[in-house]
Amino acid sequence: MKLLVSVGRQVMQLVDDAGRVIREYPVSTALAGVGETFGSFRTPRGRHRIRAKIGAALPENTVFVRRRPTGEIWTPELGQAFPDRDWILTRILWLSGCEPGANRLGCVDTMRRYIYIHGSPDSAQMGVPGSHGCIRMRNADIVELFDRVPCYTEVEISEA
Repeated sequence: MKLLVSVGRQVMQLVDDAGRVIREYPVSTALAGVGETFGSFRTPRGRHRIRAKIGAALPENTVFVRRRPTGEIWTPELGQAFPDRDWILTRILWLSGCEPGANRLGCVDTMRRYIYIHGSPDSAQMGVPGSHGCIRMRNADIVELFDRVPCYTEVEISEA
């Protein structure tokens, strides 16, 4: 099983070992486009793996800061109180690059850039770029995906 992320189409496909698409999810990648450099706020391209899964069994809309639940549950009122916060909700799939010099090690290391696939407020628009580099998903979709994929699942991010 693997995940194929199309930045151009703003979708992620869950593909089985025979190459058949099992599920397609709308996503939101970086508003600044694609790129691998630390501090670029861009979505990294290439081959990655899910290095860690965070948030199993926590309630939907659980708020995370630095990969830890804060004890908050996101609500529209909380969102209005902190309008500039980049919300990381529900579940986190932490990505690690597989290509030294391209998305692994040095100033292009995806894992050290803290690039995740994660849930977002229901008000966050999917299908258009809007993140700070991560791959945003609807909360119901990230819960479903989280339960379907194990650690070390391959994730291919392309511009196509």
